[in-house]
Amino acid sequence: MAQPTAELLVLSGEWTARGMDGLERALDKVQLAARTQASADATRLQALDSAGAWLLHRLLQRLRDQGAVVNLSGLRPEFGKLLAAVAQALAQQAGGPAAAAVPAPSALARIGQASAGAWEQALALLAFVGESALAFGHCMLRPSRWRWRAILYNIRSAGFDALPIVGLLSLMLGVVVAYQGADQLRRYGASIFVADLVGLSMLREFAPLITAIIVAGRSGAAYAAQIGTMAVTEEIDAMRTIGIAPVELLVLPKIIALVIALPLLTVFADVLGVFGGMLMAQVQLGVGYGEFLDRFVKAVSITAYLIGIGKAPVFAAIIVIVGCFQGFRTKGGADSVGRQTTRSVVQSIFLVIVADAAFSVAFSALKL
Repeated sequence: MAQPTAELLVLSGEWTARGMDGLERALDKVQLAARTQASADATRLQALDSAGAWLLHRLLQRLRDQGAVVNLSGLRPEFGKLLAAVAQALAQQAGGPAAAAVPAPSALARIGQASAGAWEQALALLAFVGESALAFGHCMLRPSRWRWRAILYNIRSAGFDALPIVGLLSLMLGVVVAYQGADQLRRYGASIFVADLVGLSMLREFAPLITAIIVAGRSGAAYAAQIGTMAVTEEIDAMRTIGIAPVELLVLPKIIALVIALPLLTVFADVLGVFGGMLMAQVQLGVGYGEFLDRFVKAVSITAYLIGIGKAPVFAAIIVIVGCFQGFRTKGGADSVGRQTTRSVVQSIFLVIVADAAFSVAFSALKL
């Protein structure tokens, strides 16, 4: 309660939401004349919550608006912090001065924060790879756990449905490679070597790389969006509740399907890319189809062909792991789904290019 004693207000008892009605009526009776020097003693205040702090702030503000000079003393430090927070919130709500802006972190601090975030995400990705490997091992020991219908569906969606876009871009890439090299080869009278240029570049590098990038943007984004949406709608939590392992249901079928589909898409890209180069060689250099194929068989070894095909399963695993990992990290609402989908595409393409560079270095060291 608050009782005026001369020019002294004694604040006592528990100022909480439980007794707010009676306390508010008692405080409304407290009046001080204008220009009165008063002191509010809060040493006997036993409890104070946000509702009580709001009443205390309102009382002090009302008395000061009436012209009285009120000094608050004896308030516990924790009560003082709560009263200051309530006063600040009310001032902001009323359009008063905003809280002091938090200074922006320095460039070094931002670099440190970004590095810490990247390290945390790398560890989480490594843990997800381990979890997926354990789930794969369990399914290998118990083949009945494989979900063949999901695997076949993902082979169709990630493989067969991607044939048009992969074929078109590979054909155009073969045309571009042959067109760019045609002028230089013509100058030196080496037009026939366009088969070497197109064959080696497409089979070893361009076909597996462009196919992986297309699939990362197409299927990897779809994986992240699908799992992210399920995480937002709590479907993944429901799976765990009823005893279904989300990794076995959502991740393993996609890995198996893409490991099968991406090498086949790469073979398709090889054929279309070489065909595009052969067309351009005929148009630009006058190299006939028979001459092109005869030189192509001599220039491109089976090793070069298998090197390009061998990259595809690794690229497939990277795309699925990154896409599903970012999907499982989705939290919040739809904006988080879009953000994680974008991250999955960017990170999977980046890791595919890094893996391709690592393959190139390794093959060069092995003289392949």
